[in-house]
Amino acid sequence: MCGLLAAAAAYAQNSTAVEWSKPFPPHKIAGNLYYVGSEQLASYLITTPEGHILINSDFEQTVPVIRASVEKLGFHFSDIKILLGSHAHGDHMEGDALVKEYTGAKVMAMEQDVPDLRKMMPGNKPHPIDRILHDGDEVKLGGTTLVAHLTPGHTKGCTTWTMQVREGDKIYNVVIVGSLNVNPGFILVGNKNYPQIADDYVHTFQVMRSLPCDIFLGAHGNYYGLTAKYAKLQQGGANPFIDPAGYRAYLDDREQAFRKELNKQKASQNN
Repeated sequence: MCGLLAAAAAYAQNSTAVEWSKPFPPHKIAGNLYYVGSEQLASYLITTPEGHILINSDFEQTVPVIRASVEKLGFHFSDIKILLGSHAHGDHMEGDALVKEYTGAKVMAMEQDVPDLRKMMPGNKPHPIDRILHDGDEVKLGGTTLVAHLTPGHTKGCTTWTMQVREGDKIYNVVIVGSLNVNPGFILVGNKNYPQIADDYVHTFQVMRSLPCDIFLGAHGNYYGLTAKYAKLQQGGANPFIDPAGYRAYLDDREQAFRKELNKQKASQNN
């Protein structure tokens, strides 16, 4: 009976990982940038002559899905030299230790997220961090440069990544959003563990609006309409991932949702 209860508990604990780790067709986005994530959890491969960069290991259970996607595109998972992340939640960075085990990649993370990442130990494996990043730091490999932008609120070290890709004779600005969501249960007013959370969100929206964006991506595919855009990609024609208007609309939607929740919590506190 104890074994059955333990198995049931393990399933309950990992049911989200199972559901969110369903495979999605890997595909080229533009230039040397590829999608290698699952249906729900976005992971990106940036290829270079000196090895590759992976953004988001996702759940530990998602790592084999990512690996299969990388190899389906014709690349070697073992050639990943650098592992980056969006923010210190398990659905984006729990798999860091396993990816490092498979590849030996250097794991890099924003300073403000390090304390929470240290607590992220699936199977009691220590969370690897080889380089601590700060706002504006550059990550370079094989002629490609990514810039880490501290965009806090969703987590204290939530990171938005920017880079440029060349497609034909054009260069496009890429923005990979960490997260702008205010999750259910987030305390925006009187948060003892994160007193400046509301101010951080306000600052983050200012930062996000300052970033030039042609190709809009994010830590979850639903941020930028992955499924619909992939379907359009299969039809040929213009690259659907080039969507600066979609980026601006997304920022407007997320900021409106944030301010609505902030005002709701302020009103509740005053009553």
